[in-house]
Amino acid sequence: MPSDTLTNLYDLTRPELGALLAGWGFSAYHRDQLWTALYRRHATSFDELEGLKPELVRALRERARLSHLGVHHESFSSDGFTHKLLLRLDDGQTIETVLMRFKGRATVCISTQAGCAMGCVFCATGQMGLSRHLTPGEIVGQVLHVNRVLRDAGESLRNVVLMGMGEPLHNYEHTMAAIDVLVDAMGLAMGPRFITLSTVGVVPGIRRLADEERPIHLAVSLHGATDAERAALVPVGRRWPLDELMDACRYYSEKRGRRIFFEWTLISGRNDTAEHAHTLGQLLRGMDAHVNVIPLNPTVGYDGGPSRPESVRAFQDVLTSYAVPSTVRQRRGIDIDAGCGQLKAAVERRTRRSLPTSA
Repeated sequence: MPSDTLTNLYDLTRPELGALLAGWGFSAYHRDQLWTALYRRHATSFDELEGLKPELVRALRERARLSHLGVHHESFSSDGFTHKLLLRLDDGQTIETVLMRFKGRATVCISTQAGCAMGCVFCATGQMGLSRHLTPGEIVGQVLHVNRVLRDAGESLRNVVLMGMGEPLHNYEHTMAAIDVLVDAMGLAMGPRFITLSTVGVVPGIRRLADEERPIHLAVSLHGATDAERAALVPVGRRWPLDELMDACRYYSEKRGRRIFFEWTLISGRNDTAEHAHTLGQLLRGMDAHVNVIPLNPTVGYDGGPSRPESVRAFQDVLTSYAVPSTVRQRRGIDIDAGCGQLKAAVERRTRRSLPTSA
């Protein structure tokens, strides 16, 4: 049987794995044995499935596969704290995963799509467009890969942020299936409070997430506090205007009883003035909100530059006057194209330059 027609076990949640094995005549006990082998003992091949019933291992060899992501390219920041990976999928697509080490903890930023359809003008991924959604196993596979890297160094992963390539709420079903695998108590057992999902503002997805029992953190990329300014940077703003987006955010915050993090990429002269900060403060006043301000990480396809430190401080001072807390997010891996989509774009540019020109 061709391998691409076999079920990738990493694509399945534990209930889905149980349903698959039940159809083959195996019980929930065997499901949990297999699940533990994959996510607790980190078995990477059927040869490593020790202690499982031989008939089950034989069935798995015939009817299933364990698909792992290969390393297409990787780079390390000069300070040693950021490790960026360009991972290769089975069909040749590549996606970005970034491992960031901080004092006493490690965070991984993972992708949910190959490319992105949202078209944010300052984002390298948005500039390349969408190739396809990732499967749950391809999303989970990034965490498994980083776990192996950290384990070899005697470290462990604490935080997962879904802020890499793609819009998680555009790939809702597969993203939530992956999150369910990550938090499963019999497997990786990651705490939901250590998982943050970042969306550009897909309103139906925010409302759906509010109605579901997944206590993860939500971050919303805002970047503009009027419809015109936001749409100029984030084209999806034309689909879901600010009044709809903010209604959805309030619904989420009230329904889940959770603070929302709003991301604001500061671009010199475009959205970093005191006037912009006042408009943002008025928009968020009274909400349980926190603003992450992020000086722009420049990309080849966008002519904007990062705000100056004094502009960043002034922006924060205005937000404070509205009782809106803010944090300047640390820029990591600038020297290794660590911004979303930048490494993939850089590798593709180098590849194109190395190809022979036609006569």
